[in-house]
Amino acid sequence: MSPSPRLLTADECAGEWGVKTGTWLGYVSRGQAPAALPERDAAGRRVWDAEQVRAFPRPGVGRSRAGAGPAAEALLAEMREVADRMEELRVRQRELLRAGKRDGLEVQAMSRALGLSRQTAYGWLADDGRSAP
Repeated sequence: MSPSPRLLTADECAGEWGVKTGTWLGYVSRGQAPAALPERDAAGRRVWDAEQVRAFPRPGVGRSRAGAGPAAEALLAEMREVADRMEELRVRQRELLRAGKRDGLEVQAMSRALGLSRQTAYGWLADDGRSAP
């Protein structure tokens, strides 16, 4: 005879995953967490097998990368490098926008050339005016 599994309520499952109970129940309803067992606890609440809850791969932004291997870490490092290069390019876009303004270019033409919305270009130019000495 096998030992009976340790049972968890929805509140306890949420605690195991570090989420709110509503989030846990949302995961269950979308099949992103183990289904409740057919039996209920003494209070009539749905229950889950604790081992199944712990073994199930948790979805969502908050999922831990503790199990990520070298390939995943390399990919994340590459993503960080791209983000750094993008920031450098945003700085350059601002410089070119200011130079275009000094030369009397129209904002619409500059925003198109830089791949920006006109609103972004106007916002950057306004920010530069407020922060300029």
